[in-house]
Amino acid sequence: MTQLQATSRPRRPRPKAVTLTEAAAERVREILDNAENAHIGLRIGIKNGGCAGQEYTFAYADAVEPLDEVVEDKGVTVLIEPKAVLFLIGTEIDYETTRLSSKFVFNNPNQTDACGCGESVTIVPAASA
Repeated sequence: MTQLQATSRPRRPRPKAVTLTEAAAERVREILDNAENAHIGLRIGIKNGGCAGQEYTFAYADAVEPLDEVVEDKGVTVLIEPKAVLFLIGTEIDYETTRLSSKFVFNNPNQTDACGCGESVTIVPAASA
C-alpha cells in the first residue's frame, strides 16, 4: 500500500466562474458604496420562477458562506451560491443603460432560452470539460 504525498508544487489558478465588464464592476462598486450598511460584495444566484423557468438573483453579501464560489474581478467581490455555480460557469456580467432602462445583463453560454421581457431564462448546467 502506498501513501499519497503532498507536493510543494503550486496549483495552477482556476479560471473565474464569472467575469464582469468594466461597466458592471463600476455599477457594483456604486451600489455597494451607496448601501446603508457595509457589505463585502454582491451575492448572485439562480431561483426557479418566471415564465422561462429560472431567474437570476442579486443580494448584498455580508459573509462568505462555506460553499460559496468567491470571484474577485476588477476590484469587486462576487459570491456565487453553490447551487448556481454550474449554471453560471463562463458567464460575463455586463451593465447596460439605454434610453428606457438600466440593467445587469448576463451573457451566459449555458442559457438556452429567455422570456420576451428578459426577466426569466432557461439555463442548463455547464457540460463537464
